[in-house]
Amino acid sequence: MEHHRAPRKRNRAAAFSAAAVLLAAVGCSGGAKDEDGLTSGTADAAELATQKLNWKACPAPTAAQGTGSTPSAPPGGGEWKCATLKVPLDYAAPKAGTLDLALIRAEATDKGHRIGSLVFNFGGPGGSGVTTLPAAASDYAALRARYDLVSFDPRGVGASAPVRCENDSQLDTYFSQDATPDDAAEEKTYLDGLKSFATACQDNSGAVLPHVGTTSAARDMDLLRQVLGDRKLNYMGISYGTELGGVYAHLFPHNVGRAVFDAVVDPTSDVEQGAIGQAKGFQLALDNFAKDCVDRGDKCLLRGANVKEVEDVVVKLIAQLGDKPIPAGNSGRRLTATQATNGIAQALYSKEYWPLLEQGVDEAEGGNGALLLALSDAMNGRGKDGTYSNIQAANAAINCADFKQRYSLEQTKAKLPEFRRASPVFGDFMAWGLMGCSAWPVAGAWTTPDVSAPGSAPIVVVGNTGDPATPYQGAKNMVDKLGPGVGVELTYKGQGHGAYNSGDKCVQGAVNAYLLEGKVPSAGTVCQ
Repeated sequence: MEHHRAPRKRNRAAAFSAAAVLLAAVGCSGGAKDEDGLTSGTADAAELATQKLNWKACPAPTAAQGTGSTPSAPPGGGEWKCATLKVPLDYAAPKAGTLDLALIRAEATDKGHRIGSLVFNFGGPGGSGVTTLPAAASDYAALRARYDLVSFDPRGVGASAPVRCENDSQLDTYFSQDATPDDAAEEKTYLDGLKSFATACQDNSGAVLPHVGTTSAARDMDLLRQVLGDRKLNYMGISYGTELGGVYAHLFPHNVGRAVFDAVVDPTSDVEQGAIGQAKGFQLALDNFAKDCVDRGDKCLLRGANVKEVEDVVVKLIAQLGDKPIPAGNSGRRLTATQATNGIAQALYSKEYWPLLEQGVDEAEGGNGALLLALSDAMNGRGKDGTYSNIQAANAAINCADFKQRYSLEQTKAKLPEFRRASPVFGDFMAWGLMGCSAWPVAGAWTTPDVSAPGSAPIVVVGNTGDPATPYQGAKNMVDKLGPGVGVELTYKGQGHGAYNSGDKCVQGAVNAYLLEGKVPSAGTVCQ
């Protein structure tokens, strides 16, 4: 989700992964680290491809990754090991120095039939793979039999030279501000907030900001592949991880091994198309939630004899909060309309969270905003102790480094009617989010990413018909753009963000058969 609160390119695992504002230990022998976590000296990619990784017991997560305890043993035994990978700050300028990427690995349990490494990116952008992989490892136990499970914090994220912007108290203020202004005064406050955030990012991480885009992250993955000793990159990308995987396939088509894209970001969508697609996607998820509520009748806590009446409860609540925020339990904090919308979106990432959404809206109607605020905090990377991860800072930096579009106030206001038609709940929220990069100090790289990958091995592309954050059409468009003979579409008729982690046996069976045995599913396979 972007720093201006539009929930973009997030996935269920990354939505709860924590990060914060500490600098990673980055370095290269003989060089001196500066406050941005960079190391001076020459960084030749070919030379770095021969580096040896020093795998050691994993420490507790840094504040940048979200704090917490050391990861518990992975399913199937053994232990998690961590290391750092040196990568060039700027692949086009080897003398610009290096930074270190944080890695985590659990080795394959059946070493006699080991295929290689399986590298994960769980989404965001901005999610810490080092913290998310252990949390999600039970979902991938079958894959671990023959793969070393590997993930990493991409550049700018978590413990990999994290982008640092505002401090915790400033972020509390920033995320409580009205992100759907209604008059000139509110518009000024909103724009001032965006400018202050961007200025803080430049002041605290200016040397890193030009180099955190997806193209650099894809080059990092190929360096990681080489250092891990794999001839091909075997990869599972989820949500934003599909965009990263698509860019990798474009840059290195002949290095693609067995790859799976799940919860697919549409590579044909520019910033505006992506935002309105998400407005429609989250509205669809809310429709499905409301229908479930109606079907359960009196067992549902929310009033309404039909879908519209249930959703009217939500619309009315958000409007009331816009006029008067409510207390959030005994925390001393108050729930604003923006935080409520954010929390509702967070709960729509998975059907498992629907009971929390129902309870949260019901409690907020009664004057207690604690649960919806907790859901919003999870989206924003705020821990119970009031400290923030760097997930939103990284998300902003990566998205703004990638996308060229910069929207003015006038352009944004002109888009409001179309977005409101797309969703009465999320339309304004998503439309105003178009301005997220308007004050950003670094220019973007593309209008849409190039993911064409002629010559690549088959890539299984999994689309979920009920996905709110990455609408289903994105999977079809990814298959088309990867090119003939590359993308193989698999459809899951379900709810929530992503398919493999839903537990659906059909999806997992098809994906596992490809990753473990090389059996490509029939194009157009449908799981329901």
